[in-house]
Amino acid sequence: MAANLGNSTLKRRQRRGDPMRDFDQLPPELRSWLGSAVLPWRPKSVHRVYKRTLIKTSDKAKAIKELTRIERALIAKDARRIWGVDHPYLSSRPDA
Repeated sequence: MAANLGNSTLKRRQRRGDPMRDFDQLPPELRSWLGSAVLPWRPKSVHRVYKRTLIKTSDKAKAIKELTRIERALIAKDARRIWGVDHPYLSSRPDA
């Protein structure tokens, strides 16, 4: 299965625990966000970012927007490294 990992800057390592149980314990808005996420987020990572932003802002919508912002930044980083600065994803984003 190693050939299916692709060219990503995401860290690869063995995970402990039960990611499905972790997913099931997330609030509904996080489960929904993860369902449409582009990257393979760990439920614990999503929950950590969400809680941190929620503590700062007390706003669930802002916490979800922060997750989206982080994901877009990670995608842009990979797109730049793998396909170069001329990749359409990068040219269509003013913050890239």
